Amino acid sequence: MASSSNTPGSFNFKVVLLGEGCVGKTSLVLRYVEDKFKANHVTTVQASFLNKKINIDGTRVNLSIWDTAGQEKFHALGPIYYRSSNGAVLVYDITDEDSFQKVKNWVKELRKMLGTEICLVIVGNKIDLEKDRHVNLEEAETYAKNVGAMHFQTSAKLNKCVEEMFLALSEKMVEANKGKEDCNTFLTRQNSQRQNIAVVDDDQVTNPSKSCCGSV
Repeated sequence: MASSSNTPGSFNFKVVLLGEGCVGKTSLVLRYVEDKFKANHVTTVQASFLNKKINIDGTRVNLSIWDTAGQEKFHALGPIYYRSSNGAVLVYDITDEDSFQKVKNWVKELRKMLGTEICLVIVGNKIDLEKDRHVNLEEAETYAKNVGAMHFQTSAKLNKCVEEMFLALSEKMVEANKGKEDCNTFLTRQNSQRQNIAVVDDDQVTNPSKSCCGSV
């Protein structure tokens, strides 16, 4: 599923965001790619994508992140956007139980269409509204574990765990596609240590902060 560019040791990954309308999919992408947050952004009506380049242990990863519409009338278009995806971010609003239940439908559909080849991360967004929470965290984490997905809690508004979530997904996609770079090499972890991950902005490399916001 992964494609390679002309750069040795590099990957091109397609990531699709799925979830109900107004759960914050667009806000998550804009926060991650452009470090912006718009309190009153226009609802996504079809699909759009943004690109992000990162570096994982010397392996360049080019992410094409597709932001899809969450309205029911656009649901049938889903397969057009997630076909050939390497990863999926399934977003729910922690204040909306129904949005979490809808994530379960997306998981079933993705597993049916793409099997276990696609890497999944389930995201409970809007933790800045913790006082209005209606989705039990333990239940969500247990569900994610049962379906082989990572689970993260995020806030696009407060910029909490957004970068960590996308980086963890990217790391998992690289692991799943070991040896598929066009140079057929991969810089493995030494002594089973955690990979050093860096965000790439043009030719500059910075080390992102890490936190324990997610679980597998």
